[in-house]
Amino acid sequence: MQTPSSGQVAIEHLWLQLGAGQRRFTALQDVSLQIAPGEFVCVLGPSGCGKSTLLGALAGHLRPSAGLVHVDGKPVHGPHPDRGLVFQHHTLFPWQKVIDNVAFGLKMKGVARAERLEKASQLLRLVSLEEFAQSYPAQLSGGMQQRVEIARVLINAPRVMLMDEPFGALDAQTRLKMQELLLQVWSSIGTTILFITHDIDEALFLADRILVMSPRPGRIIEELAIDFPRPRGPDLVTSPRFTELKRHCLALLHPEARIVPLERLSPLGGQVAASMDAIQFAI
Repeated sequence: MQTPSSGQVAIEHLWLQLGAGQRRFTALQDVSLQIAPGEFVCVLGPSGCGKSTLLGALAGHLRPSAGLVHVDGKPVHGPHPDRGLVFQHHTLFPWQKVIDNVAFGLKMKGVARAERLEKASQLLRLVSLEEFAQSYPAQLSGGMQQRVEIARVLINAPRVMLMDEPFGALDAQTRLKMQELLLQVWSSIGTTILFITHDIDEALFLADRILVMSPRPGRIIEELAIDFPRPRGPDLVTSPRFTELKRHCLALLHPEARIVPLERLSPLGGQVAASMDAIQFAI
């Protein structure tokens, strides 16, 4: 995959408050991060920590209380097709066929029907759904619907794809297949991806880098570079190094855990230098 020239994300000292009056609260507290063009970054954290709020600020749906949000050096002032958003539940139009759902973004831009349908067909082939082009969303499985949703976002050629737990509603087997498919698509198009999840296995399997967030108010408490070679397959999740990193993430996410520093973990994926007993969980 060639390194793309666009899709750089910069967030500087972002604070974001939600609610009004006595119910107003701080959702994000002094969050700063940099994402390189074409990088796959996962944001990992417990429920309610502000992961989706962070995504909303980058999508342009939420206005920062303080701080800066930039994409390719330009401030984010509102939603834009350059930042494609994929939710946990699809937003497909049930009355339109799959190919028309995928082509919708180009239709809104005034692209001629023949051209937009050809582009939609190409993307359906990319997500292995070309034979379902004339089907309706209700005739597809949950995983297939999410594949259509991804194609629908990609047709606008976004610089950054924002994904808010897009596979969270799927069963475990379908979820793994969707993760593999997403990596294949990403390796083909090279767009920047910011992926929200609370699933450690998912983050470790997908990401170049993981940003771990604290409970609310959300702060980034650690960045983990994930150096597993690509392409990645299902066997990765059973490797010793994967297990070591998972233990570390579990300790970070548990509020009463004693953290096992990564420097104490074998870089070769062998025995953990400090045994699992070093991570103490209060009961």
